[in-house]
Amino acid sequence: MQPSTAVLASPLTLRSGAVLPNRIIKAAMSETLADLASGEPTEALIRLYERWGKSGAGVLITGNVMIDSGATGEPGNVIVEDERHLAALRRWSSAAQAHGAHLWMQINHAGRQSPKRLSREPVAPSAVAMRGFFGVFRKPRALEAHEIEAIIARFATTARVARAAGFKGVQIHAAHGYLIGQFLSPLTNLRDDAWGGDPARRRRFLIEIVRAVRAATAPNFTVTVKLNSADFQRGGFEVGEATEVVKALEAEGVDLIEISGGTYERPAMAGSERRKQKASTVAREAYFLEYAEQIRAATKVPLLLTGGFRTTAAMADAIRSGAIDAIGIARPMTYEPELPARLLDGTATGAGAVAFGTGVRRLDDLANMAWYQHQMVRLADGLKPDLNLSGWRALWRGLRRMNRRAPDRRVLASPVAELAA
Repeated sequence: MQPSTAVLASPLTLRSGAVLPNRIIKAAMSETLADLASGEPTEALIRLYERWGKSGAGVLITGNVMIDSGATGEPGNVIVEDERHLAALRRWSSAAQAHGAHLWMQINHAGRQSPKRLSREPVAPSAVAMRGFFGVFRKPRALEAHEIEAIIARFATTARVARAAGFKGVQIHAAHGYLIGQFLSPLTNLRDDAWGGDPARRRRFLIEIVRAVRAATAPNFTVTVKLNSADFQRGGFEVGEATEVVKALEAEGVDLIEISGGTYERPAMAGSERRKQKASTVAREAYFLEYAEQIRAATKVPLLLTGGFRTTAAMADAIRSGAIDAIGIARPMTYEPELPARLLDGTATGAGAVAFGTGVRRLDDLANMAWYQHQMVRLADGLKPDLNLSGWRALWRGLRRMNRRAPDRRVLASPVAELAA
């Protein structure tokens, strides 16, 4: 049997012709380091990716880059609507890819998951309000057909700019309850027109975006999709429908699909479903591996899985099984930025464990978000991660940082950050 390090170090060739140096991918996390006024990448963000570019990961996937300044998920998201930030985007891609990694831009529209402090009139396929969150989100307005077409064109524009800036590819974010996920889910897409009413019409929005992105870029530009295996909500998007979406994406020539799960209302991507998994599943580490196995049976498209992986043994076993082709690592990259290289050369057999919390369950998710984002800020500043940071101190520092960046309090942090496990 091939050693675990050899499995992870093997290259992966995609349909676009891109050859990934190895099977470890730095998955998307919300950095919130863009300029608050313009959405332009800052020098801090560029420094962060320069650091990760030396990590040994074969691919770096950015956090949310929003296609519309009126539909962001958090303050500090990068926004790419046109070429106005092209110079900074080029510096970003150059710094990240200087040591051989590929950089993919994750492109997204928040839809109804845009907080009311950031979006005066959020839009969605249907006027279905978010549940809970103490009034953080407004009830969205249902999109008109011509607006849907315009959003598709925006995705294509952002992808075109990404290619012009030197990015090797894009990841279209169709997971976690953002706008594309809202179109896919029967809970949030109540339409009965060309864009909803049955599974084929619900997935049309995503398929048209893929086609538009392809048309706006080039055959050798990598186009990938992040897709929920399930929403984990009764009556919502589930693995059977996800499998049909994957088949349709394969027919469109998508290069790779990342399997994830959950929404803001049920954040399974943060590991909230792990408590309900049986012991044999927990031992395999990955949150969504069973779903990936079901999807693999229906497609030959390379699959990326993020969430829960911590040891080389579990990572290699998942690839050897044929269920997936690449491993996504996110949170450990904030406190062990050179982890991929150490996994690949055998000097580490897994990510180190970190322990922090507040002891107050309702605050732990916020403390979790603040802890990992604080580590990213330290990396961007050229500092070492602070592994002694407590959950309470992380919360306090997160609030201070938010207030320094938004002293008039007109913007507030999102209640759920895009921080995959």
